[in-house]
Amino acid sequence: MRYSVGQIEEMIYPFLPLENADFPIAAIEAANYGFRAGGKRLRPIMMRLVFDMLYDKSAVKDIKRLNSDELTIRAFMAALEMIHTHSLIHDDLPALDNDDLRRGLPTVHAKYGEAVAILAGDILLNHAYETVARALEERAGDIGAVKAFGRLSVNSGVSGMLGGQSLDVEKTGKPLDAAELAYIYENKTAALIECALMCGAHLAGASDETVALLERAGSDIGIAFQIRDDILDIEGDEATLGKPINSDNENDKYTYVRLHGIEASEARVKQLTDEAVDLIRAIDVIDKEAADELIELFQGLTTRNR
Repeated sequence: MRYSVGQIEEMIYPFLPLENADFPIAAIEAANYGFRAGGKRLRPIMMRLVFDMLYDKSAVKDIKRLNSDELTIRAFMAALEMIHTHSLIHDDLPALDNDDLRRGLPTVHAKYGEAVAILAGDILLNHAYETVARALEERAGDIGAVKAFGRLSVNSGVSGMLGGQSLDVEKTGKPLDAAELAYIYENKTAALIECALMCGAHLAGASDETVALLERAGSDIGIAFQIRDDILDIEGDEATLGKPINSDNENDKYTYVRLHGIEASEARVKQLTDEAVDLIRAIDVIDKEAADELIELFQGLTTRNR
């Protein structure tokens, strides 16, 4: 891959909230602890690969514009990962999933306490929008950047991730029908993956038709990713996963695997992954290598063991 996790982190860490040396604030430290606690950095990697495969650098003659475009894509990558990390910090809280281990480390509430963890998640969510707002100051009149900001806001909010999480919480321990489960998977998990792909495309100046194809691909791979997570919650190894297994059963959650079984779930993961790959291959790209790496990433996500 052209970008290692370490390289992506070098791009996004500079955007983290600054810790005040004179008045140390535990919630800021906790927010940065949660953000730096590792992970695959899937969403910023996806956003970057889409940007690379669609951005025509040769058409930009102004070095200041090139630098501005680079700053903006990095800011959006960081903001999306902040939003994702905020959701994990809050998901792990005792009132929700009540998990004490995340990525092989103590969760934020386990290390800092529940009240500080709530504030840490809030800090990251708000700081994500501060980060994008600062970047957009240099992109006045750029409709692609405006569309990307709109997508970031919608897909992380009540019509996206937060809406999916809300229904998921309300339905814990209760039977789900197919429509409810689809809504949760589409919004709780797929929405931020769609957001990564769509923001990368908008910031690269892609057409609405291309963005629509990427939205569909993000939906497919996001749902496949969640079903694979459901499978790993049953068949995975806790040491490899870096988090507890069987938590869905312990929390009495209805999942695709619980409703359809392992074999049907694995078949659905493959079907959705193949559909996502076909959608990427249908896009006219500038950097084919970046597109191939995105496809490779999709395929690896849905056969992973962690």
